[in-house]
Amino acid sequence: MSDVAIGRPDGGSLFKPTTIALMILVGVVGFFGALTLGAYAPDLEGDGGPGGHALSNSAIGYSALVQLASATGRNPRILRDELTWQGEDLVVATPETAATNLNKIIAARGTTRATLYVLPKWKAQADDDHKGWVRIGGLLPAFEPEGVLAPGIRFSIKRHMKLVKTMTYAGDLPRAVVFSASDKLQVMVPLEQPHGASKGARPPVKGEAVGPAGADDVLDGKSYADLRPVITDGAGGIVLGQLDNMFILADPDLLDNAAMKRRENAGAALALLDWMNSTGAESIGFDVVLNGLGRTKSLLRLALDPPILAMTLTLAMMVILIGLRAAGRFGAPQPRARAIAFGKTALVDNGAMLVRKAGKARLLGGRFAAVIRDQAVQTFGVSARLTPPEVDRYLDGLGGTVPFTRLVEAAEAANSDGEMLAAARALHAWKQEVVGDD
Repeated sequence: MSDVAIGRPDGGSLFKPTTIALMILVGVVGFFGALTLGAYAPDLEGDGGPGGHALSNSAIGYSALVQLASATGRNPRILRDELTWQGEDLVVATPETAATNLNKIIAARGTTRATLYVLPKWKAQADDDHKGWVRIGGLLPAFEPEGVLAPGIRFSIKRHMKLVKTMTYAGDLPRAVVFSASDKLQVMVPLEQPHGASKGARPPVKGEAVGPAGADDVLDGKSYADLRPVITDGAGGIVLGQLDNMFILADPDLLDNAAMKRRENAGAALALLDWMNSTGAESIGFDVVLNGLGRTKSLLRLALDPPILAMTLTLAMMVILIGLRAAGRFGAPQPRARAIAFGKTALVDNGAMLVRKAGKARLLGGRFAAVIRDQAVQTFGVSARLTPPEVDRYLDGLGGTVPFTRLVEAAEAANSDGEMLAAARALHAWKQEVVGDD
């Protein structure tokens, strides 16, 4: 068979080389673009919902503080990976429930690196009628903010149902740090001691488990009594407490989006973050890993992130060079000739070649004799009721230099290609002599 010619009737190509190259380029770019978008899709899905985190635009979120820090040149960063906790710049963590696991971040930050933990306060759910809004269902149970740092540091939560007129501030705070007290101000107070417990002893908790390694080591021996009051309610409750460079803000309404509506709160928030931040700090980190918005880990993402990205680009360049080398052919491609030619002669020749290659030519003598016998029977109208031996005797009687039966025996007894060829030629000569057919 031959190659089927595909193209125009005049033999020209269906597409121009530039068109084919453009189609391949678009396909390759689209394929790798889809892979890249698939790898980074979790980071491009939006703000992660209207929760109490740095990407949220809801009233209990902190996106306004992030935008304000960016607009004032404080270079805020959204931290989506646990590895980013290792820096010296201030990190703002906003756990939303007591079940949030702080062990890794406490072990990474300790109490020596500036870290602000903002306790949760409000019970909220997404507003289905307004994207990015929340519906406030009241205050969270007190055990939620109380359990955020437990069992490392234990305290009780108190809420002021009446508006607190003034709050007191530590003397080393900047003068700009003056907040407007929020509604239902949430403060930390000492945990009530069980009856008969020694003063300063850590109270037992029913069903308390040993904390994971790392966090307990950092907070070992620390308690509420070790907190330095930075901002208080004026009645013994701590709004902002300090343990070395670890800060705990009891009321999130001093920093959330609702608080940023007031100019004095916005200025006080920036001044407070600057005061907390380390000397020579270059940015402020707002963590969202604790809110379930951390970077998704995958092999595809690993291949596209440094330092593996260099090897990925090298492999891609190798593939491109191999493709260019394969595309550089020497001349136009020529269709191959047919493996089997047209016509009866070509068919016979090919059949003879197959038989010769198979080494079975010597076995064809009897079949060739049968063909000669059938042709002679048809020519002389021999009765179909005669048996083959009777037909052979009849053909012997027709004459010929050599009897027909002897020629048949020689053809059937051939043991080599040469003997079979000689017998076939003899039968053909008998046919020409007796039948007179070429």
